[in-house]
This record gives sequence, C-alpha cells and structure tokens, in this order.
Amino acid sequence: MCADSQPRCLPVNVHVGLQVPGSTTVTGDYTYFHYCCDGFDDRGWGCGYRTLQTLTSWVLHNCHVQRESSERETRERERPERETTQRPPALVPSLPDLQRLLVSLGDRPGSFLGSREWIGTVEAALVLDHLYDLPCRITHIRGGGLGEEVVGELERHFETHHSPVMMGGGSDHSSRGLLGVCHGGPGQGPRLLTLDPHYCGPPLDRAELQRGGWVSWTELSSLDHSSFYNLCMPQTAPYIAH
Repeated sequence: MCADSQPRCLPVNVHVGLQVPGSTTVTGDYTYFHYCCDGFDDRGWGCGYRTLQTLTSWVLHNCHVQRESSERETRERERPERETTQRPPALVPSLPDLQRLLVSLGDRPGSFLGSREWIGTVEAALVLDHLYDLPCRITHIRGGGLGEEVVGELERHFETHHSPVMMGGGSDHSSRGLLGVCHGGPGQGPRLLTLDPHYCGPPLDRAELQRGGWVSWTELSSLDHSSFYNLCMPQTAPYIAH
C-alpha cells in the first residue's frame, strides 16, 4: 500500500451543478478525499481523516496561511526535479502524517500510530490550528437539536467563511462533509448538501459521484435525531486569499 503517496487525480468541486434556489453553498476549490483514494486502505475507520483532508485541501487552495511542513513534504522537496514538476504547491497531510501529528500534540498516545482508531471534529480542529494557525468553531448539537437554528448557523458560516464543514455524531458515528444548506421550499424540509467520504473504488468523475449519491442533498429529518452531532467550522474569513 502507498501509505504516503499523494493523490494527484482526485475530483474537485464535486457539488457543482447541485445548487438549488435558496441554497447557500461552499465557494472556492477543494478536493474530494475518500476511502483508499491514495492507496492506503482505511475502510471502516478513516472517514474522519478523509473529511479532514477535504477541509485541508480547501484551506490550501483558498487561504493565506502559515503552514507546518510534514515529513512527507520534506521528502517530496528532496526528490529529483523530474519527479516534482507536477507536485502541487502544498500537500494535504496523509493519514500517517495526521496520526503522527496528533501523537506529537499529546492528543493521542504512541499506540495510536498505525492504529485504526477514528478521529472526529475536535481532532480536526487541533490539526487545522496547529498546521495553519487556523481557528475552528466547534458546535455541539444535542440529540433532538437538529433544526432551523442549526440551518441558520450553517448558512451564516457559508456566507462568511465559505469553507466546507466537518460533521460527526454519537450513535451516528459516520463523519461527513457539509458543502451547503437549504431551508427547503413548499413541501420540503431543511436540507444539507453532504459529502460522503465512504466511497471506495475506481476514480469517478463529478457526474458519477452525484449519481451515486456520494455528494447529495440530505433531508435534515433523515438524520438520527437521537444522536448528538458536532460541527467543525473553520473560521477562515480573515485568511481567504482575494
């Protein structure tokens, strides 16, 4: 497995074409990271890491940030020029990079390295703060609290900070990215534009991902209202490159 390989052909901006009247969505470029997309088999446990990688790609595409170099980036810079001419200007941390960072920050013990332990919104906020000096707001939604108030908060986030949001839950323990929100029209309830990192398979283009439901509008009522949810909302407004 290519644990430290950098994906180079992943789809970008996979929500384009799904905007609906009255919706507020992410703006700026991002890359869709999902299970096994870099040759590293993380099926069943890596969804939080992949959602964090998607958020990180947005930050690197759209923000002026101070950046901590990873060991992998150092190796990339030291390769012969013929191997680096197509290297992106800033690499998204790999899963091993993220595990090493969380151990170095004291968030996880040494046994976390090489494990299949999940990460969530709190770890995502720690990573973004350490690597890019980028603060995040963590919003805790108690069971039964998914309603118009949350929709309004997400709408304000996309209008002000423009970035994707990471969502994770308790009994609903699947991580996902949020790319937009819509209050709904006649006969429709509020909806979230969700990005599912659980896809594993051959490369798909934007249209195929949308047809497969890997990026789609999700009725708020379809989520587990007995579960709590946490949202990690990067506070990117002061850092956005204009």
